[in-house]
Amino acid sequence: MRKNEESPAVTPGSGNVFADLGIADAEERQTKVRLALAINQILDQRRLTQAEAARRLGVNQPKISALSNYRLEGFSVERLMHYLNALGRDVEIVIRSKPRSRRVARIFVTAA
Repeated sequence: MRKNEESPAVTPGSGNVFADLGIADAEERQTKVRLALAINQILDQRRLTQAEAARRLGVNQPKISALSNYRLEGFSVERLMHYLNALGRDVEIVIRSKPRSRRVARIFVTAA
């Protein structure tokens, strides 16, 4: 960088890229991505083909392809949670008060 050039401004992210991009349903999209990531990790660990995964989850192979490519428009959060149950995972939902330091409440998904 030259002396007269300014370094570009860096804006810290919120932790939700969809919110950072101003997408209206950012929390739901982030939740779906985290659930899909957990599902895809399980499928990868078990080395299941898309056809095998489709049979286990009771869907057709194109749905598994969409899921593995994170094309999640056709999936609800509830449906993704049912897939995790079908793969032998418990899904726990905890409801609590938001901290006063945060302006808005949020949805957060974490895999244990």
